[in-house]
Amino acid sequence: MARLSYTWYESPVGRLLLAGTDGELNYIRFSSSKHAVSVSPEWTEEQACFVAAIRQLQEYFAGRLKSFRLKLSFEGTRFQKAVWGELQNIPYGQTISYKTLAERIGKPQAVRAVGAANGANPIPIIIPCHRVIGHDGSLTGFGGGLPLKKRLLELESRQLALL
Repeated sequence: MARLSYTWYESPVGRLLLAGTDGELNYIRFSSSKHAVSVSPEWTEEQACFVAAIRQLQEYFAGRLKSFRLKLSFEGTRFQKAVWGELQNIPYGQTISYKTLAERIGKPQAVRAVGAANGANPIPIIIPCHRVIGHDGSLTGFGGGLPLKKRLLELESRQLALL
């Protein structure tokens, strides 16, 4: 397996760790997240690998980018990958419930498992897990915290500009 490269990006929503291999993005982590990843001594700090990702994140936070065009690579179970794949089909500025997400992947009884897979998303923001809400419209669960989830949804609904 190729050695992971990483860089830090000072985003409008806090410091983000970007990590990847061979031109593919594998992780985005919020520095204050419960899923925060520490940098391994084997990783190589190299911002040049992430120029496109940072540029697209800047455009997203400025409200000018609605769809990311990056090479992504992540590990997970078949079920998790199905959830993460379906997350990428949720249009910018729209939300769906965990129940709807479960139905879309053909597992209508797996709402809790869908929630767990959503929470394990290795590339938040780009794989838009923040667009999944409770069936009653409430904001529930987000690795970056609910205030950040609210800010991202407000950005996408044009109620907030982060840059």
